[in-house]
Amino acid sequence: GALPKKGHSARVLSPEEAERLAKDQVLVSEFKQLKLEKEAQKNWDLFYKRNSTNFFKDRHWTTREFQELKACREFADQKLTVLEAGCGVGNCLFPLLEEDLNIFAYACDFSPRAVEYVKKNALYSTERCKVFQCDLTKDDLLDNIPADSVDVVTLIFVLSAIHPEKMHLVLRNIYKVLKPGKCVLFRDYGLYDHAMLRFKSGSKLGENFYVRQDGTRSYFFTEEFLSQLFKAEGYEPVVNEYVQRETVNRKEDLCVPRVFLQSKFRKP
Repeated sequence: GALPKKGHSARVLSPEEAERLAKDQVLVSEFKQLKLEKEAQKNWDLFYKRNSTNFFKDRHWTTREFQELKACREFADQKLTVLEAGCGVGNCLFPLLEEDLNIFAYACDFSPRAVEYVKKNALYSTERCKVFQCDLTKDDLLDNIPADSVDVVTLIFVLSAIHPEKMHLVLRNIYKVLKPGKCVLFRDYGLYDHAMLRFKSGSKLGENFYVRQDGTRSYFFTEEFLSQLFKAEGYEPVVNEYVQRETVNRKEDLCVPRVFLQSKFRKP
């Protein structure tokens, strides 16, 4: 397909899309919202039970997109310590460990089932990674990782699954284990991504925040919201931009707009 566009301008909606979003203002009831928050872990666990390790493709694009994994070395073959916050079943973790032999990775996930899948992977080795279950909004990362010890944190399609009011807790938690001068590499759903436009009415939880049929939730970020979120926890923005691309859905013969935010924030 066409090369992705990068930059600071958000995607512009078509008149039909704008009208559809404007009409969809009814929010899910407070009772159901509280239930979704309470059952968030259960819903992600069921997601992994249904899909096992087959849902996400291995993300071999990570090192290509985030050259920082190479660039943050001060010398060739320097051993790097990485934290993958929200590792799922290891689609990002294992390609990374395969491609770069000088990495030790901490990895954690909200879902106990996802963590078990990672530990059962043939590539899993306790000499090269430490995987543990963790609710990033309340379990202290310092229980598993020394303070100021991590060279780079990846936060890839994780924050969007967390209630917007609790996102700052995740960033505060990560801050404690990141070395000063080092960065969080972020990639997640951007405002008006195709996934946001596909939600049927009755799925809206709040501004840019929706629930899927399986009970998992998704937030769609603006550049401004993300920047404020990180800055409020003491990080400095290095890069923060929309990536817009079109992908072809062959089954439905559609060209669909994908919008992501790709960003890098540094701990001073």
